[in-house]
Amino acid sequence: MPARRVVRWKPSLLLVASALSVACASSAQQAARGDLRLDTETVGRLRHAAATGRGASALAPGAGRAIVASVLAESAPVLLVLLESDNAVGELDRRLVECARLAERQVNTAFFGDRTPTRQECGEEVEVDGCGARITRAMLLGQRKHELALQCAREVLEELWPKPYSIEQRYRYYPNAGLLETVSRQEEARLIAQGCTGELWRTIKPDIVLHADRDLLRSVLTLDYKFPCPDTNSARWKKYGEDSAYPNFNQGRVYKDALGGEAFLISPRGGVTR
Repeated sequence: MPARRVVRWKPSLLLVASALSVACASSAQQAARGDLRLDTETVGRLRHAAATGRGASALAPGAGRAIVASVLAESAPVLLVLLESDNAVGELDRRLVECARLAERQVNTAFFGDRTPTRQECGEEVEVDGCGARITRAMLLGQRKHELALQCAREVLEELWPKPYSIEQRYRYYPNAGLLETVSRQEEARLIAQGCTGELWRTIKPDIVLHADRDLLRSVLTLDYKFPCPDTNSARWKKYGEDSAYPNFNQGRVYKDALGGEAFLISPRGGVTR
């Protein structure tokens, strides 16, 4: 049975956030087919970088460290309690941002060599899903980068986060009823295997949810990785349309309402933002 609870609408200083949004391949032709896989060397490098805190400086030397620490310390005071110092909060955030930058670099290099994709390349249709919806190269690249970034983030959280956390946990959320429940991995896989994911319509799937205790339906911080394509675009929350389960709301607002904690984006160029 999935975990379930009724959402209580109580503001709290303990509810906070950050956000985050992959596989590697050998060529752009493979990218178009969508059959890229993580290679062992790439995963090894990312794990080493996550464990040592090195690697992102080559991409953005010293970028935003003070800003990142300030954003989390001011917006998520509970993190100072759970991690016991502002230095620890800054280190957690810095390492998670490094995961985004490393994933961005690895996947772009695999597809495009020493350059980033152009706006035209990002918008090209490369596949069609089981519902007949178009899949662009930007979407495919984002999937690959997410896989790498989340592998890296898991290593970071195992080392630095002292409490439970969830990665890519899907939830079914009913805002009018104030009801939230988990969707099992088995149910999710079964629905996706059908080709059309319409039955996942009333669900959300944050990249990372940090919990303060064993209540896995409550967040201290909700994080989503975003990988804009082209990289000159700004990272932003997806806005739900009129025909969605959450019309006219964006992802960050829905995450906050459903799970309680503030929600932030993490992107390679922008670092941590709302």
